[in-house]
Amino acid sequence: MSNETAILEPSPQGISRAATILQAGGLVAFPTETVYGLGGDARNGLAVARIYEAKGRPAFNPLIVHVPDLETAREYAIVSQAAEALASAFWPGPLTLVLPQVTGSGLSPLVTAGQSSVAIRVPAHPVAVALLRAFGGPLAAPSANPSGRISATRAAHVMDGLSGRIDAVIDGGACAVGVESTIVGMVDQPQLLRPGGVTVEALDAVLGHALTSGGSAEAPTSPGQLLSHYAPRAGVRLDVLAPKPGEVWVGFGPGCVGADLTLSQSGDLLEAAANLFHILRAADAIAGAVGIAFAPIPETGLGRAINDRLRRAAAPRS
Repeated sequence: MSNETAILEPSPQGISRAATILQAGGLVAFPTETVYGLGGDARNGLAVARIYEAKGRPAFNPLIVHVPDLETAREYAIVSQAAEALASAFWPGPLTLVLPQVTGSGLSPLVTAGQSSVAIRVPAHPVAVALLRAFGGPLAAPSANPSGRISATRAAHVMDGLSGRIDAVIDGGACAVGVESTIVGMVDQPQLLRPGGVTVEALDAVLGHALTSGGSAEAPTSPGQLLSHYAPRAGVRLDVLAPKPGEVWVGFGPGCVGADLTLSQSGDLLEAAANLFHILRAADAIAGAVGIAFAPIPETGLGRAINDRLRRAAAPRS
């Protein structure tokens, strides 16, 4: 792999070049509607190993496999009736389903961390879809950032953390959703493994019952379950209405007068989710900051996903 990371345009020529790199076992970061993903051929063990190496990611932490449509997903996973209901409602989009893996799927065992299940989703971003179709296979694609650090929602964020470690990044602009996909385990009974871009309320409405929570930071069955994750360099405090001297205060809503930065001045959770990782980076870059303090975020709708990411950012570092 080259020590220089190419920045590609989201044009047919750029996507074609990216697909060629992937077919040769290289790594390409690309935009999705959630965050930028770091793509490698999910069938190529060496390519998948390079993803772990580039990110510094623990090998017991599974990766999400991206495919262009439900029909392709069936080549790698067993889709139950309940899973198909969720896929029909939210694919393409920010939903990942953890499903039983098809025997002889051809996926590298590194993708699933040796488990019999596979995390899979169909992204909605037109650049991601075009790349998947040009590549012609499944892409393992965790978030395009060093493991445990802030996810990338712009190509510049990818370069900040992975320049020189990967072959290329397709610059598709800022990601619209801004937090990773919701993950639902569908191996046994449906379980919420990670809140994200699809709200729990919307999932419950399709399933006809409330999702239970599952998963473990000690033995993750899907990405995004490690306790300390999305961490900036500065320490993080939550639910703060009175910041300490030297802290960067990040507000939410019109009541946070005097906040240094804001996720959403109007209190819009959609806007806050889209801004979250960019604001975390901006706060972390302020010289002399002794910490980052976040105002309270409602624990409803996309607020669940925002608070999940902030709690992991604030968790004790290992």
